[in-house]
Amino acid sequence: MPTAQLSNGVHLSYDDHPGPDENQDQDVPLVLVHGHPFDRSLWDPQVAAFAGTHRVITFDLRGYGESTARSAPQVTDFGDFARDLEALLDHLGVARCALGGVSMGGQIVMDAYARFPDRIAGLLLADTAPAVDTDAVKAFRRETAERLLAEGMKGYAEEVLHKMAAPYNPEAAAHVLRMMLAAQPQGAAAALRARAERPDYRPVLPRVTVPSLVVVGRDDTYTPVAEAEAMHAALPDSQLRIIERAAHLPNLERPEEFNEAVGDWLTRLA
Repeated sequence: MPTAQLSNGVHLSYDDHPGPDENQDQDVPLVLVHGHPFDRSLWDPQVAAFAGTHRVITFDLRGYGESTARSAPQVTDFGDFARDLEALLDHLGVARCALGGVSMGGQIVMDAYARFPDRIAGLLLADTAPAVDTDAVKAFRRETAERLLAEGMKGYAEEVLHKMAAPYNPEAAAHVLRMMLAAQPQGAAAALRARAERPDYRPVLPRVTVPSLVVVGRDDTYTPVAEAEAMHAALPDSQLRIIERAAHLPNLERPEEFNEAVGDWLTRLA
């Protein structure tokens, strides 16, 4: 389990799958960013599908997964996540990558594009939304953060489970529950507070100059299809894929359909 001590003092746990030949020039690496409150194992189906043909990099965000075991400060500003990502790219010698994220991970991807667009060859935005939270949602995130610190992850995880992965996808739901129960309340709470204050990424989308893929589960209630359609319309060079019989995490719930869309997107980048 590699761990990077980044130039900003943060430790991140990651996996770097080199592809068929780590010494051979290949397409840009595929870097995938998980959401809340998960870890890099969220991307296991994509690693299995693409690590044989592409360099694939997954990592645990600050405060999540195995990154919590290291001496790293809690995130205080949502931009900390993108700054960590850029420092990880530096650590791994990645000049440019195809960058994807789901849910909060998609918002981190948009934040990263706003900060260092020249290092991003393509965007994958799955079940995410660019707009700032309403005052009510901000308050709910802060209240949830306090609840996680007071009660731990179990009650919250059981309540949101079937919004994350629909009940007709039991294997995916079991994986999601394991990740949520393993999450550290302190890291999850810090991320919720920072996420409540994130900027509006809608102005970023029309400025994106690279091929983009927008994916959404048909039954996602957190970020409905209409949100994905609006992002697709705002992005100058994008494709939209709606995954049937999936909720908020189609990459786990319907990996074959999700991977087909990602494969087509990677072909466009090549």
